[in-house]
Amino acid sequence: MFESLSTKLDRAFKLLKGQGRITEINVAETIKEIRKALLDADVNYKIAKDFTDKVKEEALGQNVLTSISPGQLLTKIVNDQLTVLLGGETADINLDGNPSVILIAGLQGSGKTTFSAKLANMLKNKRNRTVMLAACDVYRPAAIDQLKVLGEQIQVPVYTDYDSKDPVAIALAAVAKAKEQGFKTIIIDTAGRLAIDEQMMDEIFRVKQAIKPSEVLFVVDSMTGQDAVNTAKAFNDILNFDGVVLTKLDGDTRGGAALSIKSMVNKPIKFVGTGEKMEALDVFHPDRMAQRILGMGDIVSLVEKAQSVYDEEETARMNKKIAANKFDFEDFLNQIQQIKKMGNLKDLMAMIPGVGKAIKDLDISDDAFKEIEAIIRSMTPKERSNPDILNGQRRSRIAKGSGTQVQKVNDLLKQFEEMRKMMKTMNKMQGAGRAMKMPFGK
Repeated sequence: MFESLSTKLDRAFKLLKGQGRITEINVAETIKEIRKALLDADVNYKIAKDFTDKVKEEALGQNVLTSISPGQLLTKIVNDQLTVLLGGETADINLDGNPSVILIAGLQGSGKTTFSAKLANMLKNKRNRTVMLAACDVYRPAAIDQLKVLGEQIQVPVYTDYDSKDPVAIALAAVAKAKEQGFKTIIIDTAGRLAIDEQMMDEIFRVKQAIKPSEVLFVVDSMTGQDAVNTAKAFNDILNFDGVVLTKLDGDTRGGAALSIKSMVNKPIKFVGTGEKMEALDVFHPDRMAQRILGMGDIVSLVEKAQSVYDEEETARMNKKIAANKFDFEDFLNQIQQIKKMGNLKDLMAMIPGVGKAIKDLDISDDAFKEIEAIIRSMTPKERSNPDILNGQRRSRIAKGSGTQVQKVNDLLKQFEEMRKMMKTMNKMQGAGRAMKMPFGK
């Protein structure tokens, strides 16, 4: 995401390389390039101009310390201003009420139904809330069926009424059912509508008036750029929603919608969809997103993603095996499964500071682990736990079973052995560090 914008901003900062200080003359070209980068990213012209004016004003008012370069200082200023542009603070979802009622609105094809299920999954697993989904799209039976399938997938009940053609009545009945059955939250998925369709806009306004939601979220496809911003404005005029959800952000290399929407409607971006999996939904953090746009990585989000898939018991068990030098292929396979749960592989790597720029032109597929998994799964349990017994005959059998060549099996065994040696070395270093901290006489 934001690949194109990140590259152009990086190019703009390099214009100041070698300059001893920031002056109105040498910063002018950089500011011009930053504005051009924002416009190319489909950011509204007025927003782009206001943004660069603030950056320039801030830059000219600062003395460059001898320890940092003008380029580094400007990067810091742009980072701060980007954070403000993206909303400044992380905005939480309002879960007041018994049950809390969340109304989902948006255009046709924006990803509302999928988002509704993702949000239910997130609230259930990360907030420990009981959740019910309600299908209120009376115009597209396929949308109701889709929500039911997704509900089964995440094990969340879905309220449906195929016979009724009144979304207001369905929504009211769904809220009553959720209250009766003791659910903490109900998420109302509505029909996709066009902002120009007065009848449909009036209908969702009536749904909102009837169920009095604690939270109204507007879902928009980030890849539609400036159109997404204009649509958000039209919906906000009718619904006065509480927050924005940007879907398909993983496919958006420009980022115009994310950078413009807060300024245009003065409503925070609360969630971003970053893939098709039910877990591919993130809370939107303006400061972290600004850092990612500028190629600084996002190590905090990476750690949070890791923590969400690793439980303490499993981590302790793994640490013990590594300490005893007993890490085997079964453990390695388990680690791969955990990494895959964390999301898109290229996005995860881009969260590591400095890595994003290095891999921007590489095609890193989520299938990158497929061959390794096939080789490990072609081993017997005994072979997985005792890699040393893998002689030529066994390696040949594994290659045939995994649909690969013996050379691929040999490469994996070599890499695995190097990884085990590294783990052993790190374990010794940690042990030595602990020993040095021990008081004398112990």
